[in-house]
Amino acid sequence: MEYKISVIVPVYNVEPYIERCLKSLVHQTLKELEIIIVNDGSPDNSEAIILSYQRRYPNKIMYLKKENGGLSDARNYALSYATGEYIAFLDSDDYVEQDMYEQMYQATNNGRKKIVECDFFWEYSKKKKVDSVSYYTSIQDYLVRGRVVAWNKLYLRKWLIKTQVIFPKGLLYEDVGFFFSLMPRLLSINEVGYIKKAFVHYIQRQESISYRESSRIVELCQVYQYAIENLKKANLFNLYSMELEYKFARNALWGFPLKKVRFIKERPVRKKVLEIFWIEVNTMFPLWKNNVYLQKKGIANLYLRFIFCKLYYAIFML
Repeated sequence: MEYKISVIVPVYNVEPYIERCLKSLVHQTLKELEIIIVNDGSPDNSEAIILSYQRRYPNKIMYLKKENGGLSDARNYALSYATGEYIAFLDSDDYVEQDMYEQMYQATNNGRKKIVECDFFWEYSKKKKVDSVSYYTSIQDYLVRGRVVAWNKLYLRKWLIKTQVIFPKGLLYEDVGFFFSLMPRLLSINEVGYIKKAFVHYIQRQESISYRESSRIVELCQVYQYAIENLKKANLFNLYSMELEYKFARNALWGFPLKKVRFIKERPVRKKVLEIFWIEVNTMFPLWKNNVYLQKKGIANLYLRFIFCKLYYAIFML
């Protein structure tokens, strides 16, 4: 069979979730769908569940097994096995609507789109909400407002391989590095298709952040550095430096401190993370306060226009 889409699903320690994920894939209305499951050295019973599905759907499911290397490594590993016209990624604790890939493939305009994006649900234990955007007007606009997650998109496989962009191995927030390395390689926003409909159920697991994970929050800096180095090699950094500068400053000095850092219970760790974020932003982009995007309306931009070092610490060390 010539597959229209190859869906890559890394698996690690998701026994309670993997069957729901697989059910949502094997029952897709798009028949020309290749499902590539990568067992990334999972220590639980996930493998038995996967193999039971592979036996029932041998023409749909390809099963790969490797030593544990992390989410990025598993995705990168599977890329060489994919044969579909388009590539999709799905996390194994999430699931999708039954007609997702058929509708998204229809939006590729017969292969003319390099990227197709859809909306998604933030799904909590007792509620869910739709994450939706208005249509993008330019590549610059896409870099500023686009959802950086990898799993709400299709990627034209031949183009993706040609760019040589892969996920940064061994880092958290790998989707950030991938998104900002790849999207500037588009020639026009017309190469991006968008379906204003939610298809992916993004499961929010209520799990406490460990000491080790708290310390790893600063890997946000490394994934931005990964993207910057990629764009410099492709001679694209100067063209999109304003967007990278804005997103890094906004994430490191506002979004992450607000949503993640302030919840770190160990005060020395929290202070160290805040310190690294402040230093990295001001080292990589010393003139970030002059960024044109800060002049736009919004609480985050107002905050960033007026924030200074002592106030920054005072707010998030409370």
